[in-house]
Amino acid sequence: MPGVDAAGVVAVPAADGSGPPAGARVATFAMGGAWAQRRAVPVADVAVVPDGVELAVAAALPGAGVTALQAVRRLGPVLGRRVLVTGASGGVGRFAVQLAALAGAEVVAAVGHPDRGAGLPELGAREVVTALADVRAPVDAVLDTVGGPLLGDALALVEPGGLVLSVGQAAQRPVTLDLERERRRGDATRLEVFRIALGLGPDLATLLDLVARGVLDPQVGLRAPWDRAADVTRALLERRVAGKAVLEIG
Repeated sequence: MPGVDAAGVVAVPAADGSGPPAGARVATFAMGGAWAQRRAVPVADVAVVPDGVELAVAAALPGAGVTALQAVRRLGPVLGRRVLVTGASGGVGRFAVQLAALAGAEVVAAVGHPDRGAGLPELGAREVVTALADVRAPVDAVLDTVGGPLLGDALALVEPGGLVLSVGQAAQRPVTLDLERERRRGDATRLEVFRIALGLGPDLATLLDLVARGVLDPQVGLRAPWDRAADVTRALLERRVAGKAVLEIG
């Protein structure tokens, strides 16, 4: 059964008592089974959903939200720094824009089409661009979810000594880097491949708390019953959904 992110009610708690009790509302992450009526998940990747947060909203958080949280944290202190987020209209991108802005960054959001930039200033983006050539000044760090040729272009915008995190490869195209240009720049810019660290529970709890306090918007762009999974998948692949899509299983 496909799907990695889900939220629901605990039916059978962990036998060793290490997880939430039966009846607790939880958000979960696991490789598969999210589109099922029941599934087993590691306790380490579970967090209790606070009162007042809908399960449909909580279900949008685990994979993309924790990826963005861990990636922004990997950038180090960003207060007063310019941070470029590519693919800012996607699931990870919208979380990254908000979390970097909450941490005090001046966020530059790059999107593929003007329509995809709608709402990003309200999430904290100082600039929204559809081409990296339009970025008005160098940046201190990049959180890249697109990859392909765009990653090389983003690298050229980073101040010497800055950090570029390759978080995703939405472009599904080879990356081309001008390494000779980087050698001539002086202090080396760091380029790292980001990998999410499992044991998502504590980070997921942090995100749920931010949602409960009204300072983080999971950006659920589409909600539909589970029997419309094919339609929802098509909408996502055709980039007709801004943010996350949630299937509700009755």
